[in-house]
Amino acid sequence: MKNKSFLFMAAMILLFAACKNTKKSATGDNPFLSDYTTPFQVPPFDKIDTSHYMPAFMEGMKQHNAEIDAIVNNAEEPTFDNTILKLDKSGKMLTKVSNVFFNLTGANKNERMQAIEMEISPILSKHSDEIGMNEKLFKRIKTIYDKRMDMKLDPQQIRVVEKYYKDFERTGANLPKDKQEELKKINSELTVEQLNFSNNLLVENKDFKLVIDKKEDLAGLPQSSIDAAATTAKEAKMDGKWMFTLDKSSWIPFLQYSDKRDLREKIYRAWFMRCNNGNKSDNNEIIKKLVKLRLQKAQLLGFKYFAAYVIDNNMAKTPEAVDAFLSNLWKATLLKAKDEVKEMQKIIDKEGGKFKLQSWDWWYYAEKVRKEKYDMEESVMKPYFSLSNVRDGMFHVANKLYGITFEMKTDLPVYYPGVETFEVKEADGKHLGILYFDYYPRDSKRGGAWCTSFQNAGWDNGKKVDPIVSICCNFTKPNGDIPALLNWDETTTFFHEFGHGLHGLFSEGKYNRTAGNVPQDYVEMPSQIMENWASEPEVLRFYAKHYKTAEVIPEALIEKIQKSGQFNQGFETGEYIAASLLDMAFHTVTDLKDINVQEFEKQYMTKIGIIPEFIPRYRSTYFSHIWDGGYWAGYYVYLWAAVLDADAFNAFKSSGDIYNKDLAAKLRNYCLQNVGEDEGMVQYKKFRGQEPSLEPLLKKRGLK
Repeated sequence: MKNKSFLFMAAMILLFAACKNTKKSATGDNPFLSDYTTPFQVPPFDKIDTSHYMPAFMEGMKQHNAEIDAIVNNAEEPTFDNTILKLDKSGKMLTKVSNVFFNLTGANKNERMQAIEMEISPILSKHSDEIGMNEKLFKRIKTIYDKRMDMKLDPQQIRVVEKYYKDFERTGANLPKDKQEELKKINSELTVEQLNFSNNLLVENKDFKLVIDKKEDLAGLPQSSIDAAATTAKEAKMDGKWMFTLDKSSWIPFLQYSDKRDLREKIYRAWFMRCNNGNKSDNNEIIKKLVKLRLQKAQLLGFKYFAAYVIDNNMAKTPEAVDAFLSNLWKATLLKAKDEVKEMQKIIDKEGGKFKLQSWDWWYYAEKVRKEKYDMEESVMKPYFSLSNVRDGMFHVANKLYGITFEMKTDLPVYYPGVETFEVKEADGKHLGILYFDYYPRDSKRGGAWCTSFQNAGWDNGKKVDPIVSICCNFTKPNGDIPALLNWDETTTFFHEFGHGLHGLFSEGKYNRTAGNVPQDYVEMPSQIMENWASEPEVLRFYAKHYKTAEVIPEALIEKIQKSGQFNQGFETGEYIAASLLDMAFHTVTDLKDINVQEFEKQYMTKIGIIPEFIPRYRSTYFSHIWDGGYWAGYYVYLWAAVLDADAFNAFKSSGDIYNKDLAAKLRNYCLQNVGEDEGMVQYKKFRGQEPSLEPLLKKRGLK
């Protein structure tokens, strides 16, 4: 493998060298090597070919190195302008190609893209390390850092200096040469293993298919799920059958409604056994390597374990603070979950089930509890939540809060058919940014939902750079003449990712290092606060309209949504906390000896007292957030940010106006637009006037 890798890279380097000698190849054929001429300078996806990526990466690194060399070889005394500012604006072309390539490896990966990703990622890791451990560059930064208070810098310049200084410390700039070489090797290996994890999970997600050929085995399923499964089977050339997959829009409705307990167990086992089957895509050995490599990295940098290294940069500051936060909530959540089990077991016993509730039963019997307690079924709700109506509802909320508008564009290139684009404008009509929506699952797309950017907001040579933001989801597809109808989880997920999108669209700042930049345990606040508007009666009346009749959602159903707001929170919060605690357990390991991943997980779940009726939201071998998704030692951040979002929305509710424009202006200014100007809690207190209270979250989830 190593020899093949070397030969491939050597060939690519030679190919690129040859291309450099041809003016047409350098500027005409490769869209990355010149300015985009598309409207709003969006990526020209219709002109980008996979053959363009490697030459663009190589040229981008070459230009970046030249920019760094110019900084370190400057004979003048280090200043903010000739060192920090130059560093901040460096790597423009490399960022340009990286933003497109790595976003598309998540949204539309193919074998060629995967091969390039495996080849280029270690090279990029080395490139980053060479800059982060550049002795001359760090010396210049340190000189400025030491004198920053005497250099007549403004507060933002001081903050940028401090951030870069800490960045370089955290990348090993202070280490001796031999330790730096060791760290570079670790970083390269981490990059490869994280990619291996991701690729294995992509294989497992698309390989499992539950194919049903007997109509009686569809008992209990709503017609919308049956029709969607028939369409999926037809696409796989299995006409007359029904296919269910591990896309959430497929397996969750199956667990909720299927009367066939054996089939519910089959699809759920497939879900929680992903990458844990001893086959080529098994992730157990990869996790062992990742745990060991991360511990080695942390200890090289002076930390006891990896979680201490990660959280030192967050609002929480220490793993102990995170553990205390999660443990306190865990106790209250577990009590509620046990009550939920009792309610469901009563139904099983009443129906003569003669079995104890298992994890694959939870969704099914929770749905029965929902119907019994609230007279509410998701199948009744879904016709009021067509994707386009939910999207328009989000736009309406954003317009009422911030005055911004959204205009669909049909003349912009997209990377996959069906991706939609919108121009976002300020209240005065001024261009703000571009927003992409990629709605539906496919084999080339990873699971889940996420928000990213093809271009971050900022400034370049005194000119404002407008953001180009993208939201990717895996929602229920349209089926025949029935549009995409979202369940409640998908609806709140859409609002959630849109909140991330607003953060990206609103971000401002002179410096790339701080524009929109927040600690990891703050980053989910802008997204989670948007979820609150989704269920407000005033908002529901605007966007929740029947897809056939345009009838506004009935008041009785709105009332049921309100009353059921705390439904199933023992389970939903509990499985989340269990996963967060598991994440912390892996990343507070202090012994470099090999661990048995399955035994480690089992013993830890026993230690925290998880009830057998549910499992952590993500078991180890498919816990993408913490192994390849950037949330390592950080899955807790969703709940940490939930305290902020509940407290922030409580400010709107308490004001008597959920569209309070004064509060919205402050929220935008301090918590979204200029949030990078100071630490997360400082900015939050500027908006709220106080530190967040835990009470609104406990009340919202019925934990108190």
